[in-house]
Amino acid sequence: MATFKKFEEIECWKRARELTRRIYRISSKAAFARDFGLKDQIRRASVSVMSNTEGYDRSGTGEFCSVSGDCQGLSSGG
Repeated sequence: MATFKKFEEIECWKRARELTRRIYRISSKAAFARDFGLKDQIRRASVSVMSNTEGYDRSGTGEFCSVSGDCQGLSSGG
């Protein structure tokens, strides 16, 4: 099992961060940006994926494994 000193080192978090950047860029375009509800919802969802890695900072190993297990599907599928 890999050892991390901070959550920014986790591949899942890096990929989620890139996904969030892309979603913000795409959702800023005119046609998408007019639908405020959808734009806000999809942006919040992308940030949520990235934020789930925060479980690394929690003291309970079981809690972190639960959160990171959810992220593993993201990192393997692309």
